[in-house]
Amino acid sequence: MKFEQYQKLKALAISRCADEGKEYPDPKGMNPIVLAYIGDIVFSTYVRLRILPNSSQVRVLHDLSAKMVSAVCQAKAMRALAGELMEEETGVYHRGRNAKSMVPKSASVQEYREATAFEALIGYLFLSDMQDRCEELMEKAFQTIITHCELRITH
Repeated sequence: MKFEQYQKLKALAISRCADEGKEYPDPKGMNPIVLAYIGDIVFSTYVRLRILPNSSQVRVLHDLSAKMVSAVCQAKAMRALAGELMEEETGVYHRGRNAKSMVPKSASVQEYREATAFEALIGYLFLSDMQDRCEELMEKAFQTIITHCELRITH
């Protein structure tokens, strides 16, 4: 996308922010990368709230939460959850996993795609008002990450 195009799209989005009463798009038709964007926010908030009672040091909270929401840890969580997904959730998982995006150096392509699938699933459940199921999967993911990810922080 050219910079000029980006600037126009950004200006349009900003102008639309002032409109009240707009409904969310149907999550079933949303781009899986947008679902992953929302899922990342939801899961990051969930993790931060879960670890909050365990330290009063912001740096510790930040370092731990950043590690827990990394693509590597989310991929492990997604692999653990894959067998428990309902048919509709499996479809969202596949859409998220197959979405094309830039892969960071901190994870393999497979890990990043699994993490994107996880975030897309969480975003989908959140936007579909399936809060109980969303929280159930986030808790299972959290427990998988605590158990199976290397959470030591090195600097």
